[in-house]
Amino acid sequence: MERKPLVLVIEDEKDIARFIELELAAEGYATEVAFDGVTGLSKFREVNPDLVILDLMLPVLDGLEVARRIRKTSNTPIIILTAKDNIQDKVEGLDSGADDYLIKPFSIEELLARVRAHLRRVNPAVTGEVRVADLVMNLDGREIFRGGRRVELSAKEFELLELLARNPGKVFSRFEIEEKVWPEYTGGSNVVDVYIGYLRRKLEESGERRLIHTVRGVGYVLREE
Repeated sequence: MERKPLVLVIEDEKDIARFIELELAAEGYATEVAFDGVTGLSKFREVNPDLVILDLMLPVLDGLEVARRIRKTSNTPIIILTAKDNIQDKVEGLDSGADDYLIKPFSIEELLARVRAHLRRVNPAVTGEVRVADLVMNLDGREIFRGGRRVELSAKEFELLELLARNPGKVFSRFEIEEKVWPEYTGGSNVVDVYIGYLRRKLEESGERRLIHTVRGVGYVLREE
């Protein structure tokens, strides 16, 4: 059985912590909860979670210090969830080692989307190397080669190509691509088509044959033809 991603919630407001815990469980995540900074750090070392949701205003040890201590030994994604909403607080939170910053009151849908996005980037199941035809993706080093030629991609271009390359022959609708690559996206533009265009130009820059194909009326697929 596939292991569920484990999320550690460090939040001293017990009603909020319980609400997040229930929503995460409904989405298929395993959870651990701590109500102060010291217990949170102890649980982090004990359970080695895949992601941390962290309040800043914690008893015993504040969230900034918790983030700093986690970051000294781990690259585990940290999402700060706090009522502290001024720019300086956000800067301090991100400088402490957090990957994201969400202000209370918050939308649970947005929090879950950010959880999905960060877990997708660090999921150990997607590390290694992917090869399709003369395309090589080094997922650990985030390097792309086409026929030995290095291809420079933005973060979102890489994420989109990885989705297609890990599923060669599978047709993805635009909606599926938006949901997986742009979880925060609310629709209303042609972002998928634009990024497919970017990828094609970069992957075919030296005259290489097309790998990303349009399936009319459906979406896109990566396959060798």
